[in-house]
Amino acid sequence: MKVTVFGIGYVGLVQAAVLSDVGHEVCCVDIDADKIENLKKGIIPIYEPGLTPLVQSNYDAGRIHFTTDAEQGVAFGEVQFIAVGTPPDEDGSADLQYVLKVAETIATYMTSEKIVIDKSTVPVGTGDKVKARIAEVLSARKQDIPFHVVSNPEFLKEGAAVSDCLRPDRIVIGMDSPEAESSLRELYEPFNRNHDRMIFMDIRSAELTKYAANCMLATKISFMNEMSNMAEKLGADIEMVRKGIGSDERIGYHFIYPGCGYGGSCFPKDVQALVKTAESIGYDSALLKSVETVNARQKQKLFGYINEYFAGDIAGKTFAIWGLSFKPKTDDMREASSRVLMESLWAAGATVQAYDPEAMEECQRIYGTRDDLVLVGTKEAALKKADALVICTEWQNFRAPDFEMIKSSLRHPVIFDGRNLYSPQRMADSGIDYYAIGRGKSIHI
Repeated sequence: MKVTVFGIGYVGLVQAAVLSDVGHEVCCVDIDADKIENLKKGIIPIYEPGLTPLVQSNYDAGRIHFTTDAEQGVAFGEVQFIAVGTPPDEDGSADLQYVLKVAETIATYMTSEKIVIDKSTVPVGTGDKVKARIAEVLSARKQDIPFHVVSNPEFLKEGAAVSDCLRPDRIVIGMDSPEAESSLRELYEPFNRNHDRMIFMDIRSAELTKYAANCMLATKISFMNEMSNMAEKLGADIEMVRKGIGSDERIGYHFIYPGCGYGGSCFPKDVQALVKTAESIGYDSALLKSVETVNARQKQKLFGYINEYFAGDIAGKTFAIWGLSFKPKTDDMREASSRVLMESLWAAGATVQAYDPEAMEECQRIYGTRDDLVLVGTKEAALKKADALVICTEWQNFRAPDFEMIKSSLRHPVIFDGRNLYSPQRMADSGIDYYAIGRGKSIHI
Protein backbone atom coordinates (compact mmCIF):
# COMPACT_ATOMS: atom_id res chain seq x y z
CA MET A 1 0.00 0.00 0.00
CA LYS A 2 1.01 3.62 -0.40
CA VAL A 3 1.02 5.46 2.92
CA THR A 4 1.70 9.09 3.89
CA VAL A 5 2.75 10.10 7.40
CA PHE A 6 2.44 13.74 8.47
CA GLY A 7 4.67 14.61 11.42
CA ILE A 8 8.03 12.84 11.54
CA GLY A 9 8.62 12.93 15.26
CA TYR A 10 8.86 10.02 17.63
CA VAL A 11 5.60 8.31 16.72
CA GLY A 12 5.52 9.18 13.03
CA LEU A 13 9.08 8.13 12.21
CA VAL A 14 8.85 4.80 14.03
CA GLN A 15 5.51 4.00 12.38
CA ALA A 16 6.80 5.00 8.94
CA ALA A 17 9.98 2.96 9.28
CA VAL A 18 8.17 -0.19 10.41
CA LEU A 19 5.48 0.08 7.71
CA SER A 20 8.15 0.47 5.03
CA ASP A 21 10.09 -2.45 6.45
CA VAL A 22 7.21 -4.87 5.80
CA GLY A 23 6.87 -3.67 2.19
CA HIS A 24 4.54 -0.68 2.16
CA GLU A 25 5.69 2.48 0.37
CA VAL A 26 5.78 5.41 2.79
CA CYS A 27 6.05 9.16 2.18
CA CYS A 28 7.06 11.15 5.28
CA VAL A 29 6.04 14.81 5.41
CA ASP A 30 7.31 17.39 7.90
CA ILE A 31 7.53 21.18 7.88
CA ASP A 32 11.05 21.09 9.38
CA ALA A 33 13.31 21.28 6.31
CA ASP A 34 16.50 20.62 8.29
CA LYS A 35 15.03 17.46 9.80
CA ILE A 36 13.99 16.20 6.35
CA GLU A 37 17.44 16.86 4.85
CA ASN A 38 19.13 15.13 7.77
CA LEU A 39 16.87 12.10 7.44
CA LYS A 40 17.87 11.81 3.79
CA LYS A 41 21.49 11.72 5.00
CA GLY A 42 20.72 9.04 7.60
CA ILE A 43 20.78 11.43 10.57
CA ILE A 44 17.96 10.44 12.91
CA PRO A 45 16.62 13.19 15.21
CA ILE A 46 15.88 10.90 18.17
CA TYR A 47 17.63 8.04 19.93
CA GLU A 48 15.64 4.81 19.79
CA PRO A 49 17.28 1.35 19.70
CA GLY A 50 17.12 -0.18 16.22
CA LEU A 51 15.55 2.84 14.52
CA THR A 52 18.57 4.22 12.63
CA PRO A 53 19.40 1.05 10.64
CA LEU A 54 15.69 0.45 9.98
CA VAL A 55 15.24 3.91 8.47
CA GLN A 56 18.50 3.75 6.52
CA SER A 57 17.91 0.33 4.98
CA ASN A 58 14.40 1.19 3.82
CA TYR A 59 15.48 4.59 2.50
CA ASP A 60 18.24 2.89 0.50
CA ALA A 61 15.68 0.39 -0.80
CA GLY A 62 13.40 3.23 -1.93
CA ARG A 63 10.46 2.25 0.28
CA ILE A 64 10.54 5.36 2.48
CA HIS A 65 10.72 8.95 1.21
CA PHE A 66 11.11 12.29 3.00
CA THR A 67 9.67 15.62 1.87
CA THR A 68 8.41 19.00 3.04
CA ASP A 69 5.94 19.12 0.14
CA ALA A 70 2.48 18.56 1.65
CA GLU A 71 0.74 18.44 -1.73
CA GLN A 72 3.07 15.66 -2.83
CA GLY A 73 2.36 13.80 0.40
CA VAL A 74 -1.40 14.02 0.00
CA ALA A 75 -1.21 12.79 -3.60
CA PHE A 76 1.07 9.90 -2.63
CA GLY A 77 -0.87 7.87 -0.10
CA GLU A 78 -4.31 6.27 -0.07
CA VAL A 79 -3.80 6.15 3.71
CA GLN A 80 -2.86 9.44 5.44
CA PHE A 81 -1.50 9.25 9.00
CA ILE A 82 -1.68 12.32 11.24
CA ALA A 83 1.19 11.93 13.72
CA VAL A 84 1.93 15.53 14.69
CA GLY A 85 2.37 16.70 18.27
CA THR A 86 -0.45 17.59 20.64
CA PRO A 87 1.45 19.62 23.25
CA PRO A 88 -0.31 20.69 26.43
CA ASP A 89 -1.97 24.08 26.20
CA GLU A 90 -1.56 26.62 28.99
CA ASP A 91 -4.41 25.02 30.95
CA GLY A 92 -3.09 21.46 30.48
CA SER A 93 -5.53 20.47 27.73
CA ALA A 94 -4.20 19.02 24.48
CA ASP A 95 -3.48 21.59 21.76
CA LEU A 96 -5.09 20.33 18.53
CA GLN A 97 -3.98 23.12 16.19
CA TYR A 98 -1.39 20.94 14.41
CA VAL A 99 -3.74 17.97 14.03
CA LEU A 100 -6.46 20.15 12.54
CA LYS A 101 -3.98 21.94 10.29
CA VAL A 102 -2.94 18.61 8.77
CA ALA A 103 -6.60 17.67 8.30
CA GLU A 104 -7.10 20.97 6.50
CA THR A 105 -4.02 20.33 4.34
CA ILE A 106 -5.22 16.88 3.33
CA ALA A 107 -8.63 18.28 2.39
CA THR A 108 -7.04 21.12 0.43
CA TYR A 109 -5.03 18.85 -1.86
CA MET A 110 -6.91 15.55 -2.03
CA THR A 111 -8.33 14.53 -5.40
CA SER A 112 -9.26 10.94 -4.59
CA GLU A 113 -10.69 8.91 -1.70
CA LYS A 114 -8.53 8.93 1.44
CA ILE A 115 -8.41 7.12 4.77
CA VAL A 116 -7.26 9.68 7.37
CA ILE A 117 -5.82 8.06 10.50
CA ASP A 118 -5.35 9.96 13.77
CA LYS A 119 -2.17 8.43 15.21
CA SER A 120 -1.50 11.36 17.54
CA THR A 121 -2.75 11.09 21.11
CA VAL A 122 -5.88 13.22 21.01
CA PRO A 123 -8.82 13.97 23.32
CA VAL A 124 -12.15 12.24 22.88
CA GLY A 125 -14.08 13.99 20.14
CA THR A 126 -11.06 14.89 18.00
CA GLY A 127 -12.17 12.49 15.26
CA ASP A 128 -15.36 14.50 14.91
CA LYS A 129 -13.35 17.71 14.63
CA VAL A 130 -11.03 16.25 11.99
CA LYS A 131 -14.03 15.00 10.01
CA ALA A 132 -15.73 18.38 10.24
CA ARG A 133 -12.59 20.26 9.16
CA ILE A 134 -12.07 18.04 6.11
CA ALA A 135 -15.75 18.31 5.13
CA GLU A 136 -15.63 22.10 5.53
CA VAL A 137 -12.62 22.49 3.24
CA LEU A 138 -14.00 20.09 0.64
CA SER A 139 -17.28 22.00 0.65
CA ALA A 140 -15.42 25.29 0.11
CA ARG A 141 -13.64 23.63 -2.82
CA LYS A 142 -17.03 22.41 -4.10
CA GLN A 143 -15.65 18.86 -4.14
CA ASP A 144 -17.56 15.72 -3.16
CA ILE A 145 -14.68 13.34 -2.50
CA PRO A 146 -15.25 10.41 -0.13
CA PHE A 147 -13.02 10.10 2.94
CA HIS A 148 -12.89 8.09 6.15
CA VAL A 149 -11.56 9.24 9.52
CA VAL A 150 -10.05 6.58 11.78
CA SER A 151 -8.57 6.64 15.28
CA ASN A 152 -5.58 4.31 15.60
CA PRO A 153 -3.72 5.24 18.80
CA GLU A 154 -0.13 4.16 19.37
CA PHE A 155 0.96 2.17 22.42
CA LEU A 156 4.74 2.45 22.08
CA LYS A 157 7.22 2.46 24.93
CA GLU A 158 10.20 4.76 24.48
CA GLY A 159 13.29 2.57 24.40
CA ALA A 160 11.32 -0.33 22.89
CA ALA A 161 9.23 1.48 20.26
CA VAL A 162 10.55 -0.40 17.22
CA SER A 163 9.92 -3.82 18.73
CA ASP A 164 6.51 -2.67 20.04
CA CYS A 165 5.57 -1.50 16.55
CA LEU A 166 6.84 -4.66 14.86
CA ARG A 167 5.14 -6.94 17.39
CA PRO A 168 2.14 -5.06 18.81
CA ASP A 169 0.08 -6.71 21.54
CA ARG A 170 -3.03 -4.98 20.15
CA ILE A 171 -3.99 -2.78 17.23
CA VAL A 172 -6.88 -0.55 18.27
CA ILE A 173 -9.00 0.79 15.40
CA GLY A 174 -11.76 3.33 15.99
CA MET A 175 -13.96 3.85 12.95
CA ASP A 176 -17.50 4.49 11.79
CA SER A 177 -16.92 3.63 8.13
CA PRO A 178 -17.11 -0.14 7.57
CA GLU A 179 -15.88 0.49 4.01
CA ALA A 180 -12.40 1.27 5.37
CA GLU A 181 -11.99 -1.97 7.32
CA SER A 182 -10.59 -4.02 4.42
CA SER A 183 -7.91 -1.42 3.72
CA LEU A 184 -6.90 -1.27 7.39
CA ARG A 185 -6.70 -5.06 7.57
CA GLU A 186 -4.45 -5.04 4.50
CA LEU A 187 -2.28 -2.31 6.04
CA TYR A 188 -1.73 -4.24 9.27
CA GLU A 189 -1.81 -7.79 7.88
CA PRO A 190 2.00 -8.24 8.28
CA PHE A 191 1.65 -7.59 12.05
CA ASN A 192 -1.45 -9.72 12.51
CA ARG A 193 -0.42 -13.21 11.43
CA ASN A 194 -0.33 -15.64 14.37
CA HIS A 195 -3.51 -14.26 15.94
CA ASP A 196 -5.90 -11.37 15.34
CA ARG A 197 -4.56 -8.36 17.23
CA MET A 198 -7.01 -5.91 15.69
CA ILE A 199 -9.69 -4.54 18.01
CA PHE A 200 -12.40 -2.56 16.21
CA MET A 201 -14.55 -0.04 18.05
CA ASP A 202 -16.11 3.38 17.61
CA ILE A 203 -13.81 6.41 17.29
CA ARG A 204 -14.55 7.95 20.68
CA SER A 205 -13.87 4.68 22.48
CA ALA A 206 -10.52 4.32 20.67
CA GLU A 207 -9.55 7.86 21.65
CA LEU A 208 -10.42 7.21 25.29
CA THR A 209 -8.61 3.84 25.24
CA LYS A 210 -5.27 5.55 24.67
CA TYR A 211 -5.74 8.00 27.54
CA ALA A 212 -7.13 5.31 29.83
CA ALA A 213 -4.11 3.06 29.21
CA ASN A 214 -1.52 5.73 30.00
CA CYS A 215 -3.44 7.05 33.00
CA MET A 216 -3.80 3.54 34.42
CA LEU A 217 -0.02 3.03 34.22
CA ALA A 218 0.64 6.45 35.75
CA THR A 219 -1.80 5.59 38.53
CA LYS A 220 0.09 2.39 39.34
CA ILE A 221 3.35 4.33 39.61
CA SER A 222 1.88 7.05 41.83
CA PHE A 223 0.16 4.45 44.01
CA MET A 224 3.47 2.66 44.57
CA ASN A 225 5.20 5.95 45.34
CA GLU A 226 2.47 6.74 47.86
CA MET A 227 3.09 3.36 49.50
CA SER A 228 6.84 4.02 49.49
CA ASN A 229 6.36 7.25 51.42
CA MET A 230 4.23 5.43 53.97
CA ALA A 231 6.77 2.60 54.18
CA GLU A 232 9.52 5.06 55.12
CA LYS A 233 7.53 6.37 58.05
CA LEU A 234 6.32 2.93 59.13
CA GLY A 235 9.77 1.30 59.05
CA ALA A 236 8.86 -1.07 56.20
CA ASP A 237 10.91 -1.85 53.06
CA ILE A 238 8.93 -0.99 49.93
CA GLU A 239 10.99 -3.42 47.84
CA MET A 240 9.74 -6.29 50.01
CA VAL A 241 6.21 -4.92 49.71
CA ARG A 242 6.59 -4.70 45.92
CA LYS A 243 7.54 -8.37 45.69
CA GLY A 244 4.73 -9.32 48.02
CA ILE A 245 2.00 -7.63 45.99
CA GLY A 246 3.55 -8.23 42.57
CA SER A 247 3.31 -11.99 43.08
CA ASP A 248 -0.47 -11.58 43.00
CA GLU A 249 -1.31 -12.19 39.33
CA ARG A 250 -4.18 -9.70 39.58
CA ILE A 251 -1.59 -6.98 40.25
CA GLY A 252 1.60 -8.21 38.57
CA TYR A 253 5.08 -6.70 38.65
CA HIS A 254 4.77 -4.17 35.84
CA PHE A 255 4.79 -0.47 36.76
CA ILE A 256 4.97 -1.00 40.52
CA TYR A 257 8.56 0.16 40.95
CA PRO A 258 8.82 3.06 43.39
CA GLY A 259 11.07 5.93 42.36
CA CYS A 260 11.57 9.66 42.00
CA GLY A 261 8.55 10.18 39.76
CA TYR A 262 7.46 9.46 36.19
CA GLY A 263 8.22 11.75 33.24
CA GLY A 264 8.42 11.66 29.47
CA SER A 265 6.20 12.93 26.70
CA CYS A 266 3.14 10.81 27.51
CA PHE A 267 2.16 10.18 31.12
CA PRO A 268 2.34 13.76 32.48
CA LYS A 269 0.67 15.25 29.40
CA ASP A 270 -2.02 12.60 29.12
CA VAL A 271 -3.00 12.69 32.80
CA GLN A 272 -3.39 16.48 32.58
CA ALA A 273 -5.34 16.24 29.33
CA LEU A 274 -7.78 13.66 30.72
CA VAL A 275 -8.30 15.81 33.81
CA LYS A 276 -9.20 18.71 31.50
CA THR A 277 -11.51 16.45 29.48
CA ALA A 278 -13.27 15.48 32.70
CA GLU A 279 -13.67 19.12 33.66
CA SER A 280 -15.17 19.90 30.24
CA ILE A 281 -18.01 17.46 30.94
CA GLY A 282 -18.50 18.60 34.53
CA TYR A 283 -16.81 15.60 36.15
CA ASP A 284 -14.32 15.91 39.01
CA SER A 285 -11.60 13.33 38.32
CA ALA A 286 -10.31 13.19 41.90
CA LEU A 287 -8.18 10.09 41.32
CA LEU A 288 -6.34 11.50 38.30
CA LYS A 289 -5.70 14.79 40.09
CA SER A 290 -4.16 12.83 42.97
CA VAL A 291 -1.98 10.84 40.57
CA GLU A 292 -0.55 14.11 39.26
CA THR A 293 -0.15 15.60 42.76
CA VAL A 294 1.71 12.54 44.08
CA ASN A 295 4.03 12.55 41.07
CA ALA A 296 4.88 16.24 41.44
CA ARG A 297 5.66 15.67 45.11
CA GLN A 298 7.75 12.59 44.35
CA LYS A 299 10.00 14.60 42.03
CA GLN A 300 11.06 16.67 45.06
CA LYS A 301 12.04 13.55 47.00
CA LEU A 302 15.74 13.42 46.10
CA PHE A 303 16.32 17.08 46.87
CA GLY A 304 14.57 16.55 50.21
CA TYR A 305 16.96 13.71 51.09
CA ILE A 306 19.96 15.82 50.07
CA ASN A 307 18.79 18.82 52.04
CA GLU A 308 18.24 16.65 55.12
CA TYR A 309 21.64 14.94 54.88
CA PHE A 310 23.56 18.19 54.50
CA ALA A 311 21.35 20.04 57.00
CA GLY A 312 20.49 22.68 54.39
CA ASP A 313 24.16 23.46 53.68
CA ILE A 314 24.09 22.86 49.92
CA ALA A 315 25.51 26.09 48.48
CA GLY A 316 28.97 25.60 46.99
CA LYS A 317 28.71 21.81 46.91
CA THR A 318 29.02 19.64 43.80
CA PHE A 319 26.67 16.75 43.09
CA ALA A 320 27.33 13.89 40.69
CA ILE A 321 24.20 12.86 38.83
CA TRP A 322 23.91 9.53 37.04
CA GLY A 323 21.07 9.56 34.54
CA LEU A 324 19.34 12.53 32.88
CA SER A 325 16.73 10.94 30.60
CA PHE A 326 13.31 10.22 32.08
CA LYS A 327 13.91 6.46 31.60
CA PRO A 328 16.64 4.21 30.18
CA LYS A 329 17.15 3.57 26.46
CA THR A 330 16.09 7.05 25.38
CA ASP A 331 17.56 10.56 25.22
CA ASP A 332 14.19 12.12 26.09
CA MET A 333 14.35 14.54 29.04
CA ARG A 334 10.80 15.86 28.79
CA GLU A 335 9.36 16.10 32.33
CA ALA A 336 12.37 14.12 33.64
CA SER A 337 12.92 13.93 37.40
CA SER A 338 16.56 14.90 36.81
CA ARG A 339 15.45 18.33 35.64
CA VAL A 340 13.50 19.03 38.82
CA LEU A 341 16.49 17.92 40.90
CA MET A 342 19.09 19.93 38.97
CA GLU A 343 17.00 23.07 39.03
CA SER A 344 16.47 22.70 42.79
CA LEU A 345 20.20 22.20 43.36
CA TRP A 346 21.07 25.24 41.25
CA ALA A 347 18.54 27.35 43.13
CA ALA A 348 20.29 26.29 46.34
CA GLY A 349 23.70 27.32 44.97
CA ALA A 350 25.10 23.88 44.07
CA THR A 351 26.96 22.65 40.98
CA VAL A 352 25.99 19.55 38.99
CA GLN A 353 28.38 17.09 37.32
CA ALA A 354 26.22 14.83 35.19
CA TYR A 355 26.54 11.75 33.00
CA ASP A 356 23.97 9.93 30.87
CA PRO A 357 24.70 7.34 28.15
CA GLU A 358 22.40 9.07 25.62
CA ALA A 359 20.94 12.36 26.90
CA MET A 360 24.04 14.57 27.12
CA GLU A 361 23.32 16.49 23.90
CA GLU A 362 19.69 16.91 24.91
CA CYS A 363 20.73 18.29 28.29
CA GLN A 364 23.08 20.74 26.57
CA ARG A 365 20.30 21.78 24.23
CA ILE A 366 17.89 22.43 27.12
CA TYR A 367 20.22 24.23 29.52
CA GLY A 368 23.00 25.55 27.29
CA THR A 369 26.37 26.48 28.75
CA ARG A 370 26.34 27.44 32.42
CA ASP A 371 28.99 27.47 35.13
CA ASP A 372 27.01 25.23 37.49
CA LEU A 373 26.51 22.40 34.95
CA VAL A 374 29.38 20.14 33.91
CA LEU A 375 28.58 17.32 31.47
CA VAL A 376 31.19 14.56 31.55
CA GLY A 377 31.96 11.56 29.36
CA THR A 378 31.76 8.72 31.87
CA LYS A 379 29.95 7.89 35.09
CA GLU A 380 33.31 7.71 36.85
CA ALA A 381 34.26 11.22 35.73
CA ALA A 382 31.06 12.57 37.27
CA LEU A 383 32.26 11.44 40.72
CA LYS A 384 35.53 13.38 40.80
CA LYS A 385 35.55 15.91 43.66
CA ALA A 386 31.77 15.58 44.00
CA ASP A 387 30.21 15.79 47.43
CA ALA A 388 27.62 13.08 46.77
CA LEU A 389 26.17 10.80 44.08
CA VAL A 390 22.53 11.02 42.99
CA ILE A 391 20.91 8.44 40.70
CA CYS A 392 17.93 9.60 38.60
CA THR A 393 17.73 6.98 35.83
CA GLU A 394 18.13 3.20 36.06
CA TRP A 395 20.49 2.68 33.13
CA GLN A 396 21.86 -0.87 32.99
CA ASN A 397 25.51 0.13 33.45
CA PHE A 398 24.69 1.86 36.74
CA ARG A 399 23.54 -1.37 38.39
CA ALA A 400 26.87 -2.94 39.36
CA PRO A 401 29.43 -0.16 39.91
CA ASP A 402 32.71 -0.29 41.83
CA PHE A 403 31.51 0.87 45.25
CA GLU A 404 35.03 1.26 46.62
CA MET A 405 35.81 3.61 43.74
CA ILE A 406 32.61 5.56 44.42
CA LYS A 407 33.47 5.87 48.10
CA SER A 408 37.03 7.01 47.47
CA SER A 409 35.97 9.53 44.78
CA LEU A 410 33.28 11.34 46.78
CA ARG A 411 33.97 13.94 49.44
CA HIS A 412 31.09 12.45 51.43
CA PRO A 413 30.40 8.70 51.08
CA VAL A 414 26.69 9.02 50.32
CA ILE A 415 24.37 7.87 47.50
CA PHE A 416 20.87 9.24 46.96
CA ASP A 417 19.20 6.57 44.83
CA GLY A 418 16.00 7.58 43.06
CA ARG A 419 15.58 4.14 41.44
CA ASN A 420 16.42 1.71 44.27
CA LEU A 421 19.26 0.02 42.42
CA TYR A 422 21.29 -1.20 45.38
CA SER A 423 20.95 -3.24 48.53
CA PRO A 424 20.93 -1.14 51.72
CA GLN A 425 22.91 -3.90 53.45
CA ARG A 426 25.54 -3.88 50.70
CA MET A 427 25.84 -0.11 51.07
CA ALA A 428 26.21 -0.40 54.84
CA ASP A 429 28.90 -3.07 54.44
CA SER A 430 30.72 -0.78 51.99
CA GLY A 431 30.67 2.13 54.41
CA ILE A 432 28.39 4.22 52.20
CA ASP A 433 25.46 6.24 53.51
CA TYR A 434 22.44 5.34 51.41
CA TYR A 435 19.10 7.02 50.83
CA ALA A 436 16.61 5.06 48.70
CA ILE A 437 12.92 5.45 47.92
CA GLY A 438 10.70 3.78 50.51
CA ARG A 439 13.58 1.93 52.17
CA GLY A 440 14.51 4.45 54.82
CA LYS A 441 18.04 5.77 55.15
CA SER A 442 21.05 3.57 55.76
CA ILE A 443 23.61 5.73 57.55
CA HIS A 444 26.99 4.14 58.12
CA ILE A 445 28.31 4.67 61.64
